[in-house]
Amino acid sequence: MNRLVVSGHRAASRTIGRRACGLASTSLICAGMIFNAATALAARAGQDDGQVQPAQAESAARQKSQARRTAIQAGQRPEQIESIGHQLVNSAAYQAPSKAPLAAFQPTSVISQHFIQNNAPPSANYDTIAAISPSVTAISTNGPGLSESQGLSIRGFQDGQYNVLLDGIPFADTNNFTHHSTNYFMAHDLGDMSVDRGPGDASTIGYATFGGTISVTTKNPLDRATAEAYGSVGSWSTNNYGGEFDSGRLKSLNGGAFFVDMEALDSNGYLTYADQHRANFMGKWVQPVGRSTTLTVMAMHNRIVQDVPPGVSLKEIATYGPNYGLSNNPHAQNYQNINVDHIQTDMEYIGLNFDLGAGWLLNNKVYTYAYVHHGDNAGDVNGNLSSTLAYSKTYYSPAGDDIPGQRMHNDYRAWGDTFDLSRGFGIVNAHLGLWIEHQSNGRQQYEVDWTQGGALNPPTIKANGEPAALDRFMHDQNLSMQPYLQLAIHALPNLTINPGFKYNILNRDIEAPVNQKTGAPLNYSQSYSAPMPSINVHYMASPNWSAYLQVARGFLAPDLAYFYVGDPSKNQVSPENTMNYQIGTAWQSRRFTLSGDVYYIDFDNLVASRTIGQNTEYFNQGGVNYYGAEAEGSIFLGRGFTLFANGSINQAKLKKTDQWVANAPEATMAGGLIYEHDGVYASLIEKWVGSRYGDTNQRQGMDPFSQLDFSLAYTFPKTNGWVPPVKVRMNVSNLLNSHKIVYFFGYAADKTPLFNTQAGRGIFLSLSVPVGL
Repeated sequence: MNRLVVSGHRAASRTIGRRACGLASTSLICAGMIFNAATALAARAGQDDGQVQPAQAESAARQKSQARRTAIQAGQRPEQIESIGHQLVNSAAYQAPSKAPLAAFQPTSVISQHFIQNNAPPSANYDTIAAISPSVTAISTNGPGLSESQGLSIRGFQDGQYNVLLDGIPFADTNNFTHHSTNYFMAHDLGDMSVDRGPGDASTIGYATFGGTISVTTKNPLDRATAEAYGSVGSWSTNNYGGEFDSGRLKSLNGGAFFVDMEALDSNGYLTYADQHRANFMGKWVQPVGRSTTLTVMAMHNRIVQDVPPGVSLKEIATYGPNYGLSNNPHAQNYQNINVDHIQTDMEYIGLNFDLGAGWLLNNKVYTYAYVHHGDNAGDVNGNLSSTLAYSKTYYSPAGDDIPGQRMHNDYRAWGDTFDLSRGFGIVNAHLGLWIEHQSNGRQQYEVDWTQGGALNPPTIKANGEPAALDRFMHDQNLSMQPYLQLAIHALPNLTINPGFKYNILNRDIEAPVNQKTGAPLNYSQSYSAPMPSINVHYMASPNWSAYLQVARGFLAPDLAYFYVGDPSKNQVSPENTMNYQIGTAWQSRRFTLSGDVYYIDFDNLVASRTIGQNTEYFNQGGVNYYGAEAEGSIFLGRGFTLFANGSINQAKLKKTDQWVANAPEATMAGGLIYEHDGVYASLIEKWVGSRYGDTNQRQGMDPFSQLDFSLAYTFPKTNGWVPPVKVRMNVSNLLNSHKIVYFFGYAADKTPLFNTQAGRGIFLSLSVPVGL
């Protein structure tokens, strides 16, 4: 009997580093080509620079200052070259894990690069870092950064209902706008990060603005030539190692600078047989062109191989322990080698920050990103029958002695542009902009028999020529456009009124010879659009104290899953809409930071989901009321000590039944003590998350949990020009080794509920050796 086998293999983890080197070489060649072009442009711009007439100088300077201030408030900061020098560490504003900037016009928590470099374990991703903020819940069930984020929520909004940006660029999956925390950037390459708990203004771009925005920035090149070797070892055989080179400012290139960083991560993970092998490359180049333009080029490539346990039953936790995930039994559905993802991603952009003169400023980024995912899984991992050998009947085993499963491909690439043109006109600053992005996605999935080496199950061919084992074969595309106009009216010296208008347009198109769920062909497209007005008022009561008021509309187009029917035109689903109302205040001084806010969000057409086996169901729950209060603050106690705390009270309930939305905690709290003096850094920080329900209709309730983390670092003094400032660090996650149930994954095919506990105590020791060149 001839067997059709879907080609594929489990890549050896040792080859990942070599592949990353190849990707790095390709990126550097591309950067070099752009570099040569920019150098010529810099020389030409230096010859063509004009001069402002004295009579125009004062007006132009005032307009430029106002436009730049508005751009920073809108999150459109140009990249800069990082200066190495003394920092004022003895202040609450510097040491606070998160704080609200005085310029904020909505609830915002900025997490500094200083905090990230000292407290985030080397394997951490943005979800681990964001968890310190009020109203944010993030769960790493396999250890920090060692699996994709589970249950990352903001005020009860789930992944797909909020934005994630990298250097101002939105990125998301094509079908439901969710994100993959392990598949792009790593903690070593991050600058600061902000968690905006609001829809932003008209210039806030992305697919899901109403739930908030996690904005991640990459770090900037250093102004001095530096080479750094770094590495770490830790629990669960976790090893992280890499090297970075910073060019410093290059006089021959008009002060341009770049860095390249290559990093690898290998870990067995906290959960049994849940390995992760990852290689990452990032390069960034900031090039002044003439006296009024900055060109930025960034390239990132990531490869990961990870074993993926989809939760376990309470019986399995009781029998095998809280860290039970997968097994090494080749005759079981939870066998490690048939539950594995091979994922490759990349992101690149070319950014231009250009002072056009006469007060006009231009910010533009052309970008692309891709996600290539080839995954294998068994049919019913960790259900009640998963440990039996005779699990299922297949084409090759009518008696039911083989292991069935699926092999899938999900590959997409996006191309986009962010454009913002601004100018001050007297007391009014104006931003006119456009975000446009096109995504193209191919998806395939086959039924296979793993006992027969991945043979198609069954191997027969349909009358239309398609394999009978083909579950789906689709090509879908999204075209998103968001033109906007944002104004900042300086009505009084300390009062700014910011009205804005954005129009959100999304066109979905699907061409499927075999549509998901129906198995029938489908060619269909549909457009969704909505006006999105907003207004916020910002008042500086004093140089240290600000207040704001915000009213804004949010919008989210329906999931692609609504096309998985015979005739989508009969499945008209209303988009998700919100009206957001928020008021808050912030205070900053050397000794204190303090902020607080209250919010109310009127939400229409909440789309919820439930996973059963390998299938996800989507359904509309109707309207929801989100409301609550948030606060955070820090105080510098003196002698190197800083005390901080934050907390939130959150409600997310359906209008019709007054029942809680799934995975929406009733409250969050965080607090701790930080010490820094004479090269020593130490912190003891605890995060508490309130009770919540894992499923709709208030099912699968979970108790509150907390996690206490400890960090200790020492930076050796640099005694002379050739001794490097070596830094050693220890991070301990879950110091008290708590094992509470924290996340509900869904149900096995036999409706058995699947959960995970907190990852146990993890200890990570790291060393970095930067050398000035």
